[in-house]
Amino acid sequence: MFYPIGGDMSVRESAVVAVFDLDNASTSKRTREFLARAEKEGQVVPCDELPKSFLLTEEFGLDRVYLSGLTYQTLEKRMK
Repeated sequence: MFYPIGGDMSVRESAVVAVFDLDNASTSKRTREFLARAEKEGQVVPCDELPKSFLLTEEFGLDRVYLSGLTYQTLEKRMK
């Protein structure tokens, strides 16, 4: 099953590791460092809108960070 995460993007249900609210999570220094490192390593998949949340995924040995214009609450509802 696939979850729509905004725009024309979807992710596989089994690949989702975690979903975070970008405003709350980015207050942590470690989260900011993680996101900066992921972007530097080419693991960030941007969205077309202002990002409000991000998803961590792992599939086929590849880690990805998907930025989403949808709120954490909207993504959570879609995944239930």
